[in-house]
Amino acid sequence: MAMHGGTHEPNIWITYGITALVVLAVLAFRMRSMNRLRPLRLERLWVLPAIYTLIGAMAFAGHPPSSAGWLFALVALGLGAVLGWQRGKMMQIHVDPETHALNQKASPAAFLFIVALIVVRQAARIAVESGSDMHVDPLIITDILIAFAIGMFSAQRIEMYLRAKRLLEAARARH
Repeated sequence: MAMHGGTHEPNIWITYGITALVVLAVLAFRMRSMNRLRPLRLERLWVLPAIYTLIGAMAFAGHPPSSAGWLFALVALGLGAVLGWQRGKMMQIHVDPETHALNQKASPAAFLFIVALIVVRQAARIAVESGSDMHVDPLIITDILIAFAIGMFSAQRIEMYLRAKRLLEAARARH
């Protein structure tokens, strides 16, 4: 028994190490491109939330949660929406005064926000994997994370859309 736990332990740490390296590489790449303005297309802001909602609908249809699972998913959806709205407010939106072209630039706070979510997710994953007496259904965890992502990405995009429309209307009114 002790041998099994001993051989399993290094594999977990290798998995965590590889995951950390991949996340760090992605974050480093993202950090480099963060200072650049990127075009913001209002007509495309719905695409990412729609993809996540479709994935969520398929997941929920394939394995419908229990009543408690639905409750946890709804709470996660609401929490994701609140945090997504805050993340959306952290995104910098610029309107070119001449062309009225919209551009966005990720703020360092928005970047750190995502890093914090990754850390929290990893901590939750470690807690679930290490707690043999926790009796947590992995499908409920997945449902909660899917609902959270739908809420976060949808609210972020809604906040950005509304703010970008106001900024664009104000820029057009000045001309």
